[in-house]
This record gives sequence, structure tokens and C-alpha cells, in this order.
Amino acid sequence: MNPSPNPKLLQKKPLKSELASPKSVKKTVVIVSPALASANNGNWQTAKRYRQFLKPHFRVRLVSEWDGSKSDDVLLALHARRSFSSIAAWHALHGANGLVVVLTGTDLYRDIQHNPQAQQSLEFASRLVVLQSMGLDELPAPFRAKTAVLLQSTTPRVSLSKSTRRARVVMVGHLREEKSPRTLFEAAVLLAQHLDIHIQHIGAEHDQLLASMAHQTAALYPQYQFTGALSYPETRRQIQRSHVLVHTSVMEGGAHVLMEAICSGVPVIASRIPGNMGMLGEDYAGLFPVGDAKALADMLIRFRHDSDFEQLLKMQCALRAPLFSAEHECKGLLTIVDKVIFARQLS
Repeated sequence: MNPSPNPKLLQKKPLKSELASPKSVKKTVVIVSPALASANNGNWQTAKRYRQFLKPHFRVRLVSEWDGSKSDDVLLALHARRSFSSIAAWHALHGANGLVVVLTGTDLYRDIQHNPQAQQSLEFASRLVVLQSMGLDELPAPFRAKTAVLLQSTTPRVSLSKSTRRARVVMVGHLREEKSPRTLFEAAVLLAQHLDIHIQHIGAEHDQLLASMAHQTAALYPQYQFTGALSYPETRRQIQRSHVLVHTSVMEGGAHVLMEAICSGVPVIASRIPGNMGMLGEDYAGLFPVGDAKALADMLIRFRHDSDFEQLLKMQCALRAPLFSAEHECKGLLTIVDKVIFARQLS
């Protein structure tokens, strides 16, 4: 499980609503997340962390679907499309008042372009949240004024000792087309003669065709190892033990695994997509074209044999690490919830 944030980071000034009514009881925030603990994915980690940040100041419930309780003051919904039934039910009862929608990668880079429910969620919300700065570029202009950028956070970890005989590469991503694991499989084939580069792939078998390909690649190319899903703490340890993390996704809202690597002193090689550039920086040296297995393989070879390139990636990641602090995320989240509560009281 994710360690609880430092309690000192959860302290803040009284809410405007608390100042206006000192005797008022705590407001209730209900977090709707289609992914709960069993999913062990980024959406669940985000929902759980939001609950930890909010609990000292509010009554907080974390559910997969809103039950229509009239005593709730704020609905914080993760995923515009998958949480639409809860978003629509809240809007039918309260209008936009108290309604916050956090946009995921599939929302930003797919669903809001074509899905009527996702588009309607944008309309219904009082406040929208994107998880990295380039997410704003994907929104129609009228929605940007009500959108906040809220970078996610993780606990810092020390980088564990590593072998000098080989480069240990790790990829963390469930087997889904959005994660583009085929790019990693193809890169493993291209690296077959490079015995000093070993790839570990961690992720659940959500797609049976991709799972079959992963097992076949592992059987034919011993330097590629598919471990399947691991617990969150064990996944963090495997990242800490690695020389570099690879991230091949075709769409991301703001991948947890990037900041988990960065905050463990582990550099990243990632696909050049807005969700990755928004976290790593547009000038980050470890970006390769989406789906380009040869470019990924070449970059891993360069990482293994060019110490200047390795140090450049480490330096660039170290400069980004402070952006992913719990204090920064907690303050931003509390500000968003404070504002929608205050606006609801004025309406």
C-alpha cells in the first residue's frame, strides 16, 4: 500500500466556509473512482491519495458509484466517461455546484473527442482537473478557464544498489493497448544480441492476446522477463533496483510510474506523447517517437554505453522531482475543494 502522507503536509489554513461559520460541521466529500483497490492502477492510487489528503478536513467517502446521498457537499469524480452516471446524477440534483471532474488520459486523448458522455461531463462540472500542464491543450477553449492543473505526488525513495555488469530496464504497465506493450516486445527482439541489457515487464494480463505475446517473447528472448502483476510495494522496489524505467504508452493523463521512478532516482525513457512531456518536460532527452521500437532499442543501447547520456537523464529527472511532492499536491487539492464549497454557499 502507499505510505500515508506526513500529517504535517495535510495541515492548512481554515476553509473560507469554516471562517464564515465556525460552528459548522465538517463538509462531506465523496470521491468516485471506477477503479478501486482491486484494480491496483493509477486511478486507484490517485483516489486513495486524495482521500488521505482530504480526511483531516472533511468527511470523506470513496466509492465506485455515487449513491445519491443529499448530505454530500462535493462530488470529486475521477474519469469523465466512466464516472458519467454519478456525474449526471449529481448534476440532476445539484447542477454544477460542488461537482469536480478529474480528467484521465483516456478522457483527454480519446473520449472527450468522440464520446457524448465524456463531453457532457465537461459541461456539467463546476471545476475540471488535469494532471499535467499539457492536458490543458486538449480541452476546448471555453473549458480552460475552469480547469486546474494538479500534479500528482509520491513518496521519495532511495535508489537501490545496481549491477555494473548489465543495464536493468523495467517497464510497469498493465497489458492494454493504451500502454503499447508491443513496442517493448519489438524492442526486446531488436536487443536480442545485447546480453548486457535485461528488461523486466511488470503488469496484469488485461488483454489475452497481449499476454500471449508477452509470454512468447519471454520464451524466445531470455533477456525479456514478464513477471505479471506485482503488489504496489514490490513494484516500487523493482523500480528502485533498476537502472532505467521505460514507458511506451500511446496516451496518458499523467502516469504515476514516471514520478515513482523520478522520485526514486531512476531516470526514464518514454514515448513522446503530451502526457509524458507534461511530466518530464518538452526538452527531456529521453523521449522517443510513439511506437518506434527501433528508436527505443537504440536509446537503451545508448543509455547502456554512453555515460554522459545516462547522467543527462538523471540530472533532468532530478530537476523534476520537487514538482511531485505531497505538500504541493495536497495544497492544490484542498484549494480546489475549498473554492467549489465556497462557490456553492454563494449560489
